[in-house]
Amino acid sequence: MLDPALLSIGGGIMGLWLIVAGWAIVRGVMMQRQSSFSVRRAGQLSTLLETSPTLPLVVRPDGRLEGAGSIGAWFALEKLPATIDGLYAEGSNAIQPAQITALREAVTLAQRTGKTFNLQLLSNDGLRAISVRGAPAPAAIGAAGSALLWVNDASESESELNRLRHQRLDAISAFEALSSLIESAPFPMWFRDSQLRLLLVNAAYTSAVELDNSADAVARQIELVEPIAGVSAVDAARGAHESNQPIKRLVPVTIKGERRMTQVVDIAVNDIGVAGYALDQQELEDARSEYRRFADARRSMLDQMSAAVAEFAPDRSLRFVNRPFLRLFMLDQEWASSSPIFERVIDKMRDNGRTPEVRDFPRWRAERRGWFATASFVEESWLLRDSTHLRTVAQPTPDGGLLLVFEDQTEQIQLASARDTLLRVRTATFDNLFEAVAVFAPDSRLHLWNQRFRRLWDVSEELLVGHPQLDQLLATIASKLEDPRQKNVLYEMVIGATGERQQRSGRIAFADGRQFDFSAIPLPDGNALFTLIDVSDSRRIERALRDRAQALEAADRVKADFLSRMSYELRTPLTSIGGFAEMLDSGYAGQLPDIAKGYVKAILSSTEALGQQIDTVLDLAQSEAGAMPLERKPINVAALIHEVLAATRAEAERAKVNIISDIRGAVGQISGDSKRLRQAFELILAHSLAAFADPLYAPADGRRILVFADGDATTAQIVVSDNGLGQEIGGTHAVGLALAKQLIGAHDGRMEVVTRSGEGAMIASFLPR
Repeated sequence: MLDPALLSIGGGIMGLWLIVAGWAIVRGVMMQRQSSFSVRRAGQLSTLLETSPTLPLVVRPDGRLEGAGSIGAWFALEKLPATIDGLYAEGSNAIQPAQITALREAVTLAQRTGKTFNLQLLSNDGLRAISVRGAPAPAAIGAAGSALLWVNDASESESELNRLRHQRLDAISAFEALSSLIESAPFPMWFRDSQLRLLLVNAAYTSAVELDNSADAVARQIELVEPIAGVSAVDAARGAHESNQPIKRLVPVTIKGERRMTQVVDIAVNDIGVAGYALDQQELEDARSEYRRFADARRSMLDQMSAAVAEFAPDRSLRFVNRPFLRLFMLDQEWASSSPIFERVIDKMRDNGRTPEVRDFPRWRAERRGWFATASFVEESWLLRDSTHLRTVAQPTPDGGLLLVFEDQTEQIQLASARDTLLRVRTATFDNLFEAVAVFAPDSRLHLWNQRFRRLWDVSEELLVGHPQLDQLLATIASKLEDPRQKNVLYEMVIGATGERQQRSGRIAFADGRQFDFSAIPLPDGNALFTLIDVSDSRRIERALRDRAQALEAADRVKADFLSRMSYELRTPLTSIGGFAEMLDSGYAGQLPDIAKGYVKAILSSTEALGQQIDTVLDLAQSEAGAMPLERKPINVAALIHEVLAATRAEAERAKVNIISDIRGAVGQISGDSKRLRQAFELILAHSLAAFADPLYAPADGRRILVFADGDATTAQIVVSDNGLGQEIGGTHAVGLALAKQLIGAHDGRMEVVTRSGEGAMIASFLPR
């Protein structure tokens, strides 16, 4: 790349040449007025031309070149060719062919449109730079359609300077023709003599200092540049003259009464004086400053955006990315700072799995490269491999670059999908609710409803779709109420829920006899939910249950009365039978035969068993009625069980049943009625003994009943298990087991019975402390 300092020197030399040319213009005018002065200055012009590195080159309308032959040497040619295409030469120090083509195109454009241009031509080895400034040629130089080129060897090589000296005569011959061009230069130019006094100024200088002619400006020594920081225009010129180096300053200058930022350049011209020119930089500085502020603000804004943003230069290199872009596409900051081209960025995004899956990726990438040439923005939706949804916007920039914006819409799409699903679910839920549901807005308009609400009030869909006011809707449905005046109650309920934010409920009756519970519930969004539940069936069931309960109470009273009567009517004759049987057994009626005594003993045994059965039935009935009295006292459960076992062993021995007991001390004490608990355990053991009623049933390990008792801090546990038939036992033993369960329950305990056919039964009782 060409050194900026070298380019700056070349620009200074170009400015010097323009100053010299301006000086030549003024010199020509003065030669007409004062020939002796012109003769004296001619030598000075020759000296200036010797040091000038810039030569004119005229391109005629037919493409022919006219100029100094030394220009060809700058292009590594022996002489100036006839056309621009002939400027191309072979070799490393020759100008690149692509730049020769660019020069030809620029000259053609200047000839046709009058557009000026400025080109820097580089050699193949990069060591030589030729500056070319072109514009339409003035009429004094060439016919219409000619172009005037100023060719300058910006490389500052000594050999080029020597060739320039050999060409000074050619340049002097062209000065007169160029005087009009310099005089018409759009920027101020001047020349100082060796005493640093203004000697020549051009028309732009005269206009800038608001004078009528250049002679007046020279006569009055009017300076364009005011002293800045103690440095005057003469001081700056003196510095350039003494150092023999161009001095550039960016200073404010008043031009036609307006303060403008200007680049002022003073260049020493050998020993004859100092030339200078001023280029208006105000608009450029304003534009640069504004662009820098705009660019900084724009990049700061883009960096703070949640969307991913990337900007590409006209050469498709990456110019800027923000942090969301790096995160979204998993790119490294250092890699992005290396300014990769557009295609490499797309490839990197694909490698990271952040591009859509396509069948022909090179073709897809080439299509995206075409975004640089589009006239307007392009918008696409990208679905990535991980189901990320990206909204992609490609916006061409005015300078030929491209701005890419990626917005992650995954969450929005998911939310939209969830919202649609929720709305469908809500609609389906509303329409399938058992209740009639309606939602009223704060302005009392019907907002939502389900089909049951519409069918219940028998209103048209067209009315509901119109979102009627509450009073309009109630006027339509009032005829469905048993009492039409109840519509006012409904109105107050809904208004209270929407306006006062109070929940209310009640019950209304329809004209067809149905009854409904209704509620008006305030919702968080300011609406009110109105529900109607048909309670007609529940009311009928409630009445039926009430009637049934009354019937059951009456039946219980009848049962209690029946049991009371049965107790008296059964016990009285049973007592008589038992008494007479005892008298007969005691010999009150004489000695009975042995066979008669057997009959009497059977009567006594039967009456005793029947009496126990009657007591059991009565106790069970009394327990079910909740009328059995209990006496609560501390009970030693282990002692109580031993007493029951002792009373039952005789019967067990007769049934050839072995009772095995494991009564542990942890069974402890409980609070209860010892008489009733003893009765319960006796009934449980009797039920277990009944399991061996079949005399032919003989288990392999013998008939056996196991009684186990244990407990913890809260509960006493008594388990009675047998290896009997394992079948449900009916008759009095079933009634006895039911009574035992009632007695255990009366002590706030519970009893569980488990039977397995062929294996036996287990009865577990749990009594709280």
